[in-house]
Amino acid sequence: MTTEVGARTRPHDAPVAGPAPARPVEGAVAAPATGTAAPPPGGEPVERRLHPVTPLRRAWAPVAVLVGWAVHDPDQAQRQLTRLTTTHLLIGLAVLIPAAALYGFLTWWFTHYAVTDTELRIRTGLLFRRTAHIRLERIQAIDVTQPLLARVAGVAKLKLDVIGTGKKDELAFLGADEARALRAELLARAAGFAPETAHEVGEAPARQLLRVPPGVLAVSLLLTGATWGTLLAAGVVPTLLWLATHNLWTVLATALPLVGAAGASSAGRFVGEYDWTVAESPDGLRIDHGLLDRAHETVPPGRVQTVRLVEPLLWRRRRWVRVELDVAGSSNSVLLPVAPREIAESVVARVLPGVSVPTGPELSRPPRRAARCRPLWWRGHGLAVTDAVFAARYGLLRRSLALVPHAKVQSVRLAQGPWRRALRLADVHVDTGANKTVTARLRDADEAAELLRAQAERSRTGRRDAPPDRWMA
Repeated sequence: MTTEVGARTRPHDAPVAGPAPARPVEGAVAAPATGTAAPPPGGEPVERRLHPVTPLRRAWAPVAVLVGWAVHDPDQAQRQLTRLTTTHLLIGLAVLIPAAALYGFLTWWFTHYAVTDTELRIRTGLLFRRTAHIRLERIQAIDVTQPLLARVAGVAKLKLDVIGTGKKDELAFLGADEARALRAELLARAAGFAPETAHEVGEAPARQLLRVPPGVLAVSLLLTGATWGTLLAAGVVPTLLWLATHNLWTVLATALPLVGAAGASSAGRFVGEYDWTVAESPDGLRIDHGLLDRAHETVPPGRVQTVRLVEPLLWRRRRWVRVELDVAGSSNSVLLPVAPREIAESVVARVLPGVSVPTGPELSRPPRRAARCRPLWWRGHGLAVTDAVFAARYGLLRRSLALVPHAKVQSVRLAQGPWRRALRLADVHVDTGANKTVTARLRDADEAAELLRAQAERSRTGRRDAPPDRWMA
């Protein structure tokens, strides 16, 4: 595994009014580009259209409607198809193809976007018009993605994570250079750069921290228990069915989906996490990955609510871990697909400054009577509370250690059912701003009550003393 593999820099020489403002919530990804000039002072913002190849993507909508109808009512679709002659089929294609092309062109023609001093406006709609006003200060992340065909065509898609919205707004498609320049411009304006110079702001310096080699990723997937579990089921279940039914078609109908599920899970993760690279800049951690579809993402600074270090059983001998995230207002969920524990902890320290990952001896186990609730599995639970984080571990074969900064705790709850009340045990639930919960299970009842009281106080003081939601402020 490669670490500290050089740096990428670009000077910041754009003039700004007054003192240099803070960088945006995440890094820009491109140098200045043409075609992104700021609107004239006091005038209306200049509206722009998407890339001319966009109609080809949108022309599939009428075809998708027909396919959806055929899937919804296959019997009726089959009857209609059997009635079609060659002449009818040719006439249908002669009507469908121009109609689809016209639909794609019109939806492209009536789609515009514009950047103002305070917001991004996206205007769409052929029959029903929709205008989205996206406030720049509410943008948490802007990802640049390039599916395989988009890479061939030289275009890219912008996906925006915005506070308070469950669905990402997107601009698909823009020219690859234009997409990166627009991303840089939006983030520069959100950071406070003057509108007339925001489009000239280049990429902040970045230093590569980690690159996951394809070989290491492939081995880690082979050592994942879920893959072997699915393959084992694919071998055992068809054998039992053959002994019970002696029907070859029944065996094939069961075995093929199981084998396909195992292969698709492993192959899909390999394709999506291929060439995973993590780089550090003054604006955050930048993540690039993907074999067929390339994605450029940024961990939104200050929005990370929980960090999880996952250790499958077969990874422990190699001291590998997977690092996952819960991020408020963002779909980013993986920081590292696989890495040595020491390197993973150093990356976690950049996501949660001043936080050290508790080790096994620092995690206290539940009392022995917890075995009456969860025989054997109670040994996988652990708890550690430091000055910075609430850390809870669970799982025996697939261990997961969750770290929640005290400032990110939204509420604390104590749960105790009849059986656990009789055993004087309780669970302490910690709710975060990402609508997720981390639980310290099977704790002594007195310890849980004290933990409930103390955690509420830590959360209050943590929010009061928390630094601004900005990288390296």
